[in-house]
Amino acid sequence: MDLHISTAAPTAAERDTIDAAFALLDPTAADATAGDRPTRSAHAGHAARSRRHLLLPLLHAVHDAAGWLSEGSLNHVARTLQVPPAEVYGVATFYAMFSVEPRAPRVVHVCDDVACGPSGGEEIVAALERDLDGGRACVVRSPCLGLCERAPAVLHQRAGEPDLSQAPATPQAVLAAAHAPADPAGEQAAEADRAFADTTVSAPQTRTGEHLRLLRRVGVVDPTSLDDYRARGGYAALRRAVRLGATRVIAELKDASLTGRGGAAFPTGVKWEGVAQSPERPHHLVCNADESEPGTFKDRVLMEGDPFGLVEAMTIAGYVTGATVGHLYVRGEYPLATRRLQDAIAAARARGHLGDDVMGEGFAFDIDLRRGAGAYICGEETALLESIEGYRGEPRNKPPFPATSGLFGKPTAINNVETLYNVLEVLNIGGGAFAAVGGGRSTGSKLFCVSGAVGSPGVYEVDFGTTLRELLDLAGGTRGTLRTVLLGGAAGGFVLPQDLDVPLTLEGARDIGATLGSGVVLVFDDRADLTGTLRRIAAFFRDESCGQCVPCRVGTVRQEEALARLERGAPLGSRETELALLDDLARVMRDASICGLGQTAPSAVASALDLGLIAAPSHSSNGHGGRR
Repeated sequence: MDLHISTAAPTAAERDTIDAAFALLDPTAADATAGDRPTRSAHAGHAARSRRHLLLPLLHAVHDAAGWLSEGSLNHVARTLQVPPAEVYGVATFYAMFSVEPRAPRVVHVCDDVACGPSGGEEIVAALERDLDGGRACVVRSPCLGLCERAPAVLHQRAGEPDLSQAPATPQAVLAAAHAPADPAGEQAAEADRAFADTTVSAPQTRTGEHLRLLRRVGVVDPTSLDDYRARGGYAALRRAVRLGATRVIAELKDASLTGRGGAAFPTGVKWEGVAQSPERPHHLVCNADESEPGTFKDRVLMEGDPFGLVEAMTIAGYVTGATVGHLYVRGEYPLATRRLQDAIAAARARGHLGDDVMGEGFAFDIDLRRGAGAYICGEETALLESIEGYRGEPRNKPPFPATSGLFGKPTAINNVETLYNVLEVLNIGGGAFAAVGGGRSTGSKLFCVSGAVGSPGVYEVDFGTTLRELLDLAGGTRGTLRTVLLGGAAGGFVLPQDLDVPLTLEGARDIGATLGSGVVLVFDDRADLTGTLRRIAAFFRDESCGQCVPCRVGTVRQEEALARLERGAPLGSRETELALLDDLARVMRDASICGLGQTAPSAVASALDLGLIAAPSHSSNGHGGRR
């Protein structure tokens, strides 16, 4: 796209799509869609700046309809929101699911990541490249689609039609979906959703005497029915929260020692208290549902199977923190979860469970759902805030922290999906009873995403303190001879068979130099290509780096290049030299990167070096938290 040309006009269809979406998103500013209004600067006044947060939804609207973002459509979005065209272009090109070049109306995203690639993803790519009608559909290699328990996975992104997922996918089924007749009414998507939901592994397996807490409604409740949700205990937690009052709810969360389940493990009660007590208004609530860590799919299962639970939990959070609007940021690659949540929000709003007077309890709260568009970095909390505000999803420097200066510069509570579902459990059983499960900073139950070489991949809920061996037994045991387990995801580390009796707690993982992270448990047998797996992880971080800081921008590229050379058996100099380079890169990225992506991008590689999964250089120190 030539940024020096700013006169390109949208087609009539693009203009109508953008104007209709803008009128729906901001009815009070519909007159701002005048196509002949000259583009104004980013400092064009408060009214213009206050609408910039609509940029991502408008880009989604026109991309959904046309299949790509033309220069004319970007110009019309710029005029509509009074944002400079160059900035609109910068945002549009930041996200992997957007294209600013013409392409086939159907795009088949095939996961070739660490779980799907070895499980049939590569075969699907090969079949599509050979047999796909390039004029109607094209194939794109994709990082993890969050369907690891059903590998291999495919996402169909379709212009003018609803997106749909296929998993487990076969070349024949993917080709049939790609060549199917147009589906503007969404009938194919609805059928695919039903088939997908019917076979979703929600891990109902539990050990004798234990019961599910977070997953208890998944596979049991009708996810489309508010009445069924209420009949199974829904909204009892909100009623109790209102009876207790905000201060007492925070006390219950502190008594429960509930920590965040997104990886950082920050105390939830402390976070909510900081926002609730801030004198600056308004307050904001953000649910981080941009679950993109390779190997992670627990939040997807919750949102697809129990969407009203998230609506209720966000309502409680809004009540306690004093936020009247909750911003629910859902991963763009989750079409079924997005549809389920949209329907749940609409149903709750229609029944008075959202709105100006929630359930007649005298407080206002509503939910604004935002779709991501394929950017792993937006899982970082400040990058997510930038994305919601209509900017490129690049992390902010901290401090200030979001609790004091978050969304639109106001106090903001940010929680991930699993954390919010735990709030329901705290209110159902009380903080003390919750804290009695597990211990220390690891209280309550935890969801683990088990995939790879196991008998029954899926999401498993166990109490904190359950051992890794017991978790793998729940998942049907390992297939073949166990070689290693990647714990915590691509940003985590490897553990060896002798570590299987480690208790799955924050403290237990730390004691062996590992992390629970987002709950990934990816199992490798003795046939796995670990060097290839590490290279794929490195390529993922190279692609997903936002490029803002040099250690991450350059380090992720050099790390992937070194691993690619090792995978080919063509090191520069010697194998030991390459491994020493990887060791040095890990130190620099960990110590000097701005955010967690760069700091943890070398974690899996460094872990493999420390454990001897690939031969370490003889002079390498144990500087990555190694355990041996």
